[in-house]
Amino acid sequence: MAVTQVFGARIRRREDPRLITGLATYTDDVVLPRMCYVAFVRSPHAHARIRRIDTSRAKAAPGVVEVLTGADLEGKVQPIPCGWLVPGCDLKTPPHPALAKEKVRYVGDAVAVVVAESRAQAYDAAGLVDVEYEVLPAVVDMEQALRGEVLVHEDVPQNRALLWALKGGNFEAAVREPGVRVVRQRLINQRLIPTAMEPRAAVAQYNPVTGELTLWNTSQAPHIVRVLLSGTLGIPEHRIRVIAPEVGGGFGSKIPFYPEEAVVAYLATRLGRPVKWTETRRENYLGTIHGRDHVTDAEIAVRPDGTIVGLRVRTLANLGAYLSTAAPAIPTLLYGLMLSGVYRIPNIECEVTGVFTNTTPTDAYRGAGRPEATYVVERMVDLAALELGMDPVEFRRKNFIPKDAFPYATPTGVVYDSGNYEAALNRALEILDYAKARSQQEEARRQGRLVGIGFSTYVEVTGAGPSKIAGATGFQGGLWESAGVRFYPTGKVTVFTGTSPHGQGEETTFAQIVSQELGVPLDDIEVIHGDTDAIAMGWGTYGSRTTPVGGTAVYLAAQRVKEKAMRIAAHQLEVAVEDLVFENGRFHVRGAPERAITIQEVARQAYFAWNLPEGMEPGLEAQANWDPSNFVFPFGAHVCMVEVDPETGQVRFLRYIAVDDCGRVINPLLVDGQVHGGIVQGVAQALWEFAGYDENGNLLTASLADYAIPKASWLPWFEADRTETPSPVNPLGVKGVGETGTIAATPCVVNAVMDALRPLGIRHIDMPLLPERVWRAIQAAKGGGIG
Repeated sequence: MAVTQVFGARIRRREDPRLITGLATYTDDVVLPRMCYVAFVRSPHAHARIRRIDTSRAKAAPGVVEVLTGADLEGKVQPIPCGWLVPGCDLKTPPHPALAKEKVRYVGDAVAVVVAESRAQAYDAAGLVDVEYEVLPAVVDMEQALRGEVLVHEDVPQNRALLWALKGGNFEAAVREPGVRVVRQRLINQRLIPTAMEPRAAVAQYNPVTGELTLWNTSQAPHIVRVLLSGTLGIPEHRIRVIAPEVGGGFGSKIPFYPEEAVVAYLATRLGRPVKWTETRRENYLGTIHGRDHVTDAEIAVRPDGTIVGLRVRTLANLGAYLSTAAPAIPTLLYGLMLSGVYRIPNIECEVTGVFTNTTPTDAYRGAGRPEATYVVERMVDLAALELGMDPVEFRRKNFIPKDAFPYATPTGVVYDSGNYEAALNRALEILDYAKARSQQEEARRQGRLVGIGFSTYVEVTGAGPSKIAGATGFQGGLWESAGVRFYPTGKVTVFTGTSPHGQGEETTFAQIVSQELGVPLDDIEVIHGDTDAIAMGWGTYGSRTTPVGGTAVYLAAQRVKEKAMRIAAHQLEVAVEDLVFENGRFHVRGAPERAITIQEVARQAYFAWNLPEGMEPGLEAQANWDPSNFVFPFGAHVCMVEVDPETGQVRFLRYIAVDDCGRVINPLLVDGQVHGGIVQGVAQALWEFAGYDENGNLLTASLADYAIPKASWLPWFEADRTETPSPVNPLGVKGVGETGTIAATPCVVNAVMDALRPLGIRHIDMPLLPERVWRAIQAAKGGGIG
């Protein structure tokens, strides 16, 4: 492809041919000589003491190489660390053993590991490990857990993992203002389960001669895994190589450092043989992190004219049985700090209680805290508009942060970089033809049909990068990003990035950035990521940080390459650097375009070094690290029309319109794809998905037969559009887009369904809006006695 003006071009993803033809290499595809296989023995109980573990029958089974319990790992594999120690919240960090020793604390907690010559033999032998449990009462409900009658960890009273408070302004004073009305609602943000195409997997190989350990791992952040693996196993970091090949998607679930990966790596060092573990889907649902799971009591205070004067929320956040890697930050920093949304709210108070329960640990799931915040804000905005009898559009317009107010500091201490919220909403209304849609709704209601129009106007924080803020908020690492750009004598280019893309398309995006800056054809650019031996340091892909932070590092490295190339070109053409112009991959003398040299020829000269400026080092490559001054804040407006079947409670989409603003757009095709995928996950939470436990802590949705992943036929046609408001934080003007759809879609759909049910007097139904749940609400509203 000989395209060089590629910024803004709809270029197909270069990753797709290998992904859609089955030619990509996933972790489970890695096969090594003398490799053996791992199966974990997992607790069937949510809460129990381990009285005895007898491994004798398993050790005698065919093909078994090794069987270990938690006691065998004592002093050899350190407890799994929590990586985000949020300060000022009395955070409790009980140890998380790689294999449970004395107690199990959720169904799926691993108590032993079996290694065998084949995967089937490992799983067969795992069934022969005899574990004697003393079953204890389990606690799943957060309010019950806070009563402290059952303790998940004996040294954590009331199961209270943290108590985090945030206050901007004075809510109590605001509600004392004459005429102010307070609208209250309890909101459930149900637990969800990330479902990646490839479940978690790990392959470890150890060289006892060199002491080098290699781990192939389904990770979104291989360098972080390397750091934590070093601390957990005591192996020097420079002797650990972590490779994240294709990982089948992550949605946040492949950020954490898990016990299984540490155990697999330890087994490779112990046995001197390569070891592989690939989780089953059931293990994936039991043992890989879950997301969301909030219960929030929210209050919004408004003047009679619709001005919001305050928002107060008290949230219970279910952290599960242990603190996962980033878990403490999700319901606090990433949730509470974003409660201002797109509105001028002078008084905001937030109190979050993190609770241990006998459930799978929770952590970052697509959006991570921001969908929960947006759901609270956007539902309360709609309820406030309903209370005042105002149109939800006009209510939003009245309270938007105006476009001339940026950079805008919220009362919670966040500084939004840029925004134009009303423009995004106006564009969505234009596509919808709002007046016509309301007219159609009225006509439908006259016919007895339940048609609703819902809105969601949102802002989110992306581009996790300012390392000073990371340190101040307790993150046990930095969030800058690295990149390298290397020319070869033949004029080809390799880009190295510390991020670890896994389906987002950044191999294409980063190639576009370099092609644009250096004038090199796209096909001459290769992008390398996901290998700690190829890239010295990186902080991974999550939180829509890859392009704003990693892409900026790539851009800066390309600038440094171009600067050196220009000095070589000036020397070759015997002119001053100031007299050169760089266009479309060629340096030419200003005013004399025929006196020119291509950047590929410059690269060849840089390596041959026959005629370089005096004192210049040969070669043409550069490294850049980018640590931004602030986050970036994409925003947008989503609108949908739905119809509810009063006989079945089924929700049918009539239209879905998404207008998103992620700053400058490098590749519209990729942005649309990210938005589409995000909307699917947001719609799914609104209507279908939930992780359900019974009172004994058994996961009732532990298979794809029980957990409602949406099918394409369930979804509407997405009408995606965008506005473009560049960010001043980075030189590319870009913001993240990977989570926008997920954040916006959920409240948009719920608001639409509630609007449809408004004639029946139904004010709120908790997610997911399953047909049965909606039908029951309709029957109750009609006086049918079911509710």
